[in-house]
Amino acid sequence: MKNICVYCGSKQGAGSQYLDAASALAKALTNRGIGLVYGGARVGLMGRIADTMLEYGGDVIGVIPQGLFDDEVTHRHLTELIAVQGMHKRKQKMNELADGFIAMPGGFGTLEELFEAITWSQIGIHHKPIGLLNVNGYYDGLNQFIDYAVSQEFIKPKHLKLYRSHADAAELITQLQAMAG
Repeated sequence: MKNICVYCGSKQGAGSQYLDAASALAKALTNRGIGLVYGGARVGLMGRIADTMLEYGGDVIGVIPQGLFDDEVTHRHLTELIAVQGMHKRKQKMNELADGFIAMPGGFGTLEELFEAITWSQIGIHHKPIGLLNVNGYYDGLNQFIDYAVSQEFIKPKHLKLYRSHADAAELITQLQAMAG
């Protein structure tokens, strides 16, 4: 795995555990020589993971929709910053650059990106590993809901294998590397 795309919040969340998890994920990625592809912002969890990656000598590629965010949000000190036309092109470019995906805690945008990555895997657009970094039980409710959707026969049980969920960044990366082969 050369690059992992990380979806995460442009906010820092309630409590320091989310910022600490972003730093831990960045350290785990750089320790394995894996680069970061992400949304290109300098704020919230996005800014923390990018800054920590850069601090530890990792490569960071930001993909940001041109004109959607003001210059105060855009991180200007990345290895590479790619401006694209709109959110759909952003997700397409991030998918193109990444060998796998991790969703950290975040809001609607993070969830939308996560579900699109899972759906694209489900229908065969890509076969890249996907993980949830379940910081402080953040994704417990989502995991329970997905199990419920399986029990109600809206999601096939075999599709539970499309992603992994773990609270430890290093262990999650190990699982994703195993999925990648």
